[in-house]
Amino acid sequence: MNNRRVVVTGMGVLSPIGADLNTFYDSLIWGRCGIKKIEDLVELQFGCQVGGRVELEKSPCYPYLETFLLSEASNVVKYAVVAGLEAWNNAQLPICETLDNEPDYDTGIITGSAIGTIDMYENKILPSIQNKTIRRLRSTTIEHSMLSAASANLANILGLANYIGFNSSACSTGAESIILGFEHIRQGLATRMLVGGVDIYTAAGWAGFDAMRVTTRMYNNQPLQASRPMSASASGFVPAEGCGMLVLEEYETAIRRGAPIYAEIVGGSLNSGGQRKGGTMTAPSAEGVIRCINAAIQESYVDVNEIDLIAGHLSSTMADVLEVQNWSTALHRKGKDFPYINSLKSLTGHCIGATGAIETIAAVLQLKEQFIHASIHCEDLHPDIEKIIADEKIPHQTKKNIPLHYIAKSSFGFGDTNAVLILKNIDYEYQREK
Repeated sequence: MNNRRVVVTGMGVLSPIGADLNTFYDSLIWGRCGIKKIEDLVELQFGCQVGGRVELEKSPCYPYLETFLLSEASNVVKYAVVAGLEAWNNAQLPICETLDNEPDYDTGIITGSAIGTIDMYENKILPSIQNKTIRRLRSTTIEHSMLSAASANLANILGLANYIGFNSSACSTGAESIILGFEHIRQGLATRMLVGGVDIYTAAGWAGFDAMRVTTRMYNNQPLQASRPMSASASGFVPAEGCGMLVLEEYETAIRRGAPIYAEIVGGSLNSGGQRKGGTMTAPSAEGVIRCINAAIQESYVDVNEIDLIAGHLSSTMADVLEVQNWSTALHRKGKDFPYINSLKSLTGHCIGATGAIETIAAVLQLKEQFIHASIHCEDLHPDIEKIIADEKIPHQTKKNIPLHYIAKSSFGFGDTNAVLILKNIDYEYQREK
């Protein structure tokens, strides 16, 4: 049962460029940047004082937090619930507010996070311990703060009774959760999976990145200019928060119920470079990345020349050059023959463990609507990237009516972790038949 087709039938997003799927889509079309100066970081004397924040209250599913008694939960839970329920609605699936529906043994959930529910410990649990007021903690503290809290609470709301899991692989977390859900369906272990990634803003969660000096410090007074993937003037990534959730579904089941189908996932690969041969805890091994790309493409039965767009990890660090080089080596394509490539982080910043899921949603929208969103602030293209690919393959403005058949989405994380998935335009096979 490992040849079942898997499609995307629903999506929900909470991001710095939109608290719902429609606003997010509009921001992609218009190239809107959501990075702002964060006064808390100024007061705390962070080196990087800009970032991407979300507006939770603007989510169409925000009222559900009160309905399901989640006002005291970690923001990880809140973000995942509003994005997850938007994805569920978007897939034309019902939400039972009375929680008395039958268990759904065919549907599971995997929600991942790199930093986790740190806000509960920072703002509630540790202060209670230090003040010796533990008895004042609510009885729901554990269910609102455990690492699997987002998955467990969404499973409770929807009655999901297949595999209920949590994953964490640094910045590849969101893409990894999608691949894990894809494999679970393809192997016949589930009919449907709700998958995604979430990470939130907290000073404690972002402090470590600031201490590493991997976040930009040059654009504190120019936040809209701060995230510059592939640019010669890039000076580090811009931290951000958000959540992306997708409903993955077995193709025949989706067809029978008349579900909306956005795209098909035709392959995915997860690996590591082993922190050897140039790979370290914080830097990717080129060999590991290339092997991951090749494995995803091989599994997809796609020719390297059929990849039309790379939705890159590209985070505005020194690793951008290596990433482009790895793609060129893996695909045996360069110059004008290289696929289009863009980076959502130029608009949103780096949403850490959520970034792979949010960027996959952006990739699916581009595939469905046949456009390529701008990768802004890289007009001064890094000279080492310019040697590999033609500048025209990096859209500085949105390109509309571009025929896209296959998109490769990549995410790479600390620990030398790699995730690559291949998305297919669901209409492409019919076009080829004609």
